[in-house]
Amino acid sequence: MVRWRAGTVTALRREWTGAVELDVELTDGSAMRALAYPELVGRPAPGDRVLLNAGALLMGLGTGGYALVVALPDRLPADPVEAGDTRDAGHLVKARYTPLQPILLGVDEEASPHRAALEVAEDVTGLPVVTADLHSALPAILAGVRADAPDARVAYVLTDGGALPAWFSRTLDGLRDQLVGTVSVGQAFGGDLEATTVHSGLLAARHVLAADVVILAQGPGNLGTGTRWGYSGVAVGEAVNAIAALGGRPVGSLRISDADPRPRHQGVSHHSLTAYGRVALAPADLVVPDGLGPALAREVDAALAPLAGRHRIVRVPTDGLDAALRAGAVPLSTMGRGLDADYAYFLAAAAAGRHAAALAR
Repeated sequence: MVRWRAGTVTALRREWTGAVELDVELTDGSAMRALAYPELVGRPAPGDRVLLNAGALLMGLGTGGYALVVALPDRLPADPVEAGDTRDAGHLVKARYTPLQPILLGVDEEASPHRAALEVAEDVTGLPVVTADLHSALPAILAGVRADAPDARVAYVLTDGGALPAWFSRTLDGLRDQLVGTVSVGQAFGGDLEATTVHSGLLAARHVLAADVVILAQGPGNLGTGTRWGYSGVAVGEAVNAIAALGGRPVGSLRISDADPRPRHQGVSHHSLTAYGRVALAPADLVVPDGLGPALAREVDAALAPLAGRHRIVRVPTDGLDAALRAGAVPLSTMGRGLDADYAYFLAAAAAGRHAAALAR
């Protein structure tokens, strides 16, 4: 459950879209690094008293090393300008029935300027959608798209398996200029558009953002137990079904690695094999990059052979992708490993982006 801490802000540190990093002196005299979302709790300042949820930080979980600001109890933010007792400003409640549930305007609500377009939208007309089970694949997939289609309109659909606030991601903040927008779906929030489901999020990406390619992945900080089914990224299999139901083209960015020390993630991760082999009932293009080392290539081929009856195994050339990955707008990192430390992982993601760009032509 929640491990509460209280203290006083001593300094503000880094800031990016939707988030402020701060130093807090706790009541016992110790120090703690914290993160605040001004849209939820107001903008902190040195001297403010803060209430923190410190549980994940104290346990060393994947929170980015932060306690999270729950409230500035002595200086609460004012009500939003548009707040009222009607649905004119939206009634989408996310992080529902938690103390910090925000109420937002859904892209397809009656009050939305996009209601008319989405009310009649039935499909996404062949839209290529790259699915990935880790947020760290986002910049590499985007690099692969941009390598061949620098002017493509690329949207990001943020699912709710990891961080719910889009604001948590510094990667997303660094990629904003390269995306036509972010749609936060399910319980996730903080995107440029808010949608209730993956389905409505995909329709918004196509019919509101006019995307040529969509990248769909959970936020950072995924949840996993080390078991086959106990992993939030398995939901990409359900996303494949949603994409197919709407007439899109699912493209699977496989989690491939010869650097991960855990045997279950070597070759093709068991998470990818479960999501695409057991959960996805519709066919997808599963992308394998050329240029893998011989041993890794054999391992990947053997792992994917049972999936070939349902899915299309697509080989994609990788010329030019190394330069695209190295020229990216944000640092590449997965599980603490950079591009050269886990090269196959990022190359596979970029190859999926390249394939999606080809489908969008």
